[in-house]
Amino acid sequence: MSPAVIRCWERAPALGAIAGARMAGVDVKVESDAKYPKTDPPVMVLPDGFEISGVPMMLRFIARTAAARADAPALYGAPGDARTAVEVDLWLDVCATLVAGPTFQPVCHALSDCLAARTYLVGHALTLADLAIWSQLATTPMWDKVKSSPGAVHLARWFNFIGDHAECARAAAEFKSAGKSSETAKRAAEVTGKKKGEGGTFDLDLPGAAPGKVVTRFPPEPSGYLHVGHAKAALLNHYFAKIYDGKLIVRFDDTNPTKEKDEFVESILRDIKTLGIEWDRITYTSDYFDRLQEAARRLIGAGVMYGDTTPVDVMREERLACKESRCRGQSVEENLRLWREMLAGSAEGQSCCMRLKIDMKSENGCMRDPVAYRCNLVPHHRTGTRYKAYPTYDFACPFVDAFEGVTHALRTSEYKDREPQYYWILKAHQSVSPGLPDVCMWDFARLNFQYTVLSKRKLQYFCDQGYVQSWFDARFPTVQGLVRRGLQVEALRDFIISQGASKNNTLQEWDKIWSINKRIIDPVCPRHTAVVSADAVPMELTNGPGGVEYVTVPRHKKHPPAGVKASYRAARILLDQADAQVVTEGEEVTLMDWGNCFVRKIVREDANDAKSKVVRLVGELHVGGNFKQTKLKLTWLADVPDLVPLRVVELGHLISKPKLEEDDDFEALVNKESWKEVAALGDPNMRTLSKGDVIQLERKGYYIVDSPATRPGEAVLLYNIPDGRMAK
Repeated sequence: MSPAVIRCWERAPALGAIAGARMAGVDVKVESDAKYPKTDPPVMVLPDGFEISGVPMMLRFIARTAAARADAPALYGAPGDARTAVEVDLWLDVCATLVAGPTFQPVCHALSDCLAARTYLVGHALTLADLAIWSQLATTPMWDKVKSSPGAVHLARWFNFIGDHAECARAAAEFKSAGKSSETAKRAAEVTGKKKGEGGTFDLDLPGAAPGKVVTRFPPEPSGYLHVGHAKAALLNHYFAKIYDGKLIVRFDDTNPTKEKDEFVESILRDIKTLGIEWDRITYTSDYFDRLQEAARRLIGAGVMYGDTTPVDVMREERLACKESRCRGQSVEENLRLWREMLAGSAEGQSCCMRLKIDMKSENGCMRDPVAYRCNLVPHHRTGTRYKAYPTYDFACPFVDAFEGVTHALRTSEYKDREPQYYWILKAHQSVSPGLPDVCMWDFARLNFQYTVLSKRKLQYFCDQGYVQSWFDARFPTVQGLVRRGLQVEALRDFIISQGASKNNTLQEWDKIWSINKRIIDPVCPRHTAVVSADAVPMELTNGPGGVEYVTVPRHKKHPPAGVKASYRAARILLDQADAQVVTEGEEVTLMDWGNCFVRKIVREDANDAKSKVVRLVGELHVGGNFKQTKLKLTWLADVPDLVPLRVVELGHLISKPKLEEDDDFEALVNKESWKEVAALGDPNMRTLSKGDVIQLERKGYYIVDSPATRPGEAVLLYNIPDGRMAK
């Protein structure tokens, strides 16, 4: 019979399955391919065409195939050892959580703690669990960085030990050079202009791009905080720089001292780090002020730039009417004199600006003699009062891009009309500064979301009116606001990449990005229990424990690294009023993580009103009952003094209309009920939660800890994390 075939991406071979098959004597053929979809898991194709996806499932198949032989290795534990087999299965499930992203290092550290006193994950011999986890780590590039961290010392020791097993070492050695050949093939495809991937990657069609030579730049203005739109630009520039083995420059466009502050520089750099972006250089446009002044002087001397003392409102009207300024025909000498007045910051200089002599008759308004320099006496955040005249972004950007060696300047498609201006100004600079290289403009779609504004002015309005606490409010679309809300950076990156390199502006729904986020947090976040404080219903269990008991249960049943927690049990428990309203007398229900229970009595506030508030329940435990046969699975808490007070906050959109139109009354569309807070009681384990911890309150949803309990009686503040299924 022909062997099964393992198919995988060349740079992520199914090492564990390959090694396991050889250990078990199962004949397999390996087909690793540079063109295999890199986001797809490896598959094993059986002779009859049946496909088995993922290393864990392949290993299960291999072990069961080999089990019929007397000499087969006990990769699933000794024959008949059900407990070991279950433990192995639990560890195989852990593989799904070992993915690159913000949770990777914490999971690795938790694994390391488990291995502190162990040689193998399960028992005292190599099992499928070891092969699966080793394989996942070996094919995850992020492991190369994490393994040297102090918290991963035991995991690194175990990883090396498993990797020294003969078949593991053989499999790793065979595929050690695969990444290099794959990389060569990928680079060749990029250089020839071929598209990469399906919907989940950017089309790598940068004109003239060459591996190792691409330089991109992310040029934020240090006058505010990064929002989700900026995040797309930053991630896109980083993506192209890295995919071409190039460089990324973070350049602060600090040409307007009125708006700029050092605190914004620090905040932006912090946000860029939060996004997982590594830059090669940090520069400032102000680094080049002297060079820009010299370039301006040369352009004035060449008759390309002129001083204009026309009042601002008149200049605006003339540009709209395609009318030339009365100053356009001034002599070079007069323009140089006005330039000196501007540099000195004199009264005359302050009434003047420098304009580029392009084409006042152009249908493109951006080409109608744009302003290149203007006076500003406000001290600059870096240079103080040294300069009195500052270049505009449009004038400075082409020069600095070329001077810094930027090969590809990425810009959102809303600025498409400015592209001819960029190239014209670049050519003008090149005419007076020989040697400046060309720069290629490349535009992409702006990221817009429903029920969301990105305008600094409108976001500041929310702060000024007290609708939000600050620019870091969890309802804000800033990077810090979104992370505070519980959005994982990995989800943001995946969402942006899933948009591709489209140049069509669309209005995105938040549901998709939160759905991606859920897929990341659900497999790993610990589970806890809470009961709404208002009208919580006590249930007396007639055959409950004589005192308070507790048992140890997993924080996450499918994720052992999450650890364990104490489940308190008592004869008096608390239920949500909403649950008490739907039970009926005599009904058997399931108390989650305990067992079944018969509802023997329901006491209402008004005995004659079947819809009135329930004030008390009486129940009888039936822990041996079949939970599969009960309709209701209820969360509950033992009524003990150690319950943790909670402030559970449901956050909504800040505006009530999906898309704002230009003539909309913005202030009338503010959602004044975007913060809804409910008091609740949480299980005693929640006292140990830390700020930023992501949890699931069972049957209620996902939450992030914004403020932990640092003193006795202090409430834990939780923000809900949308799961992609929220009502619009």
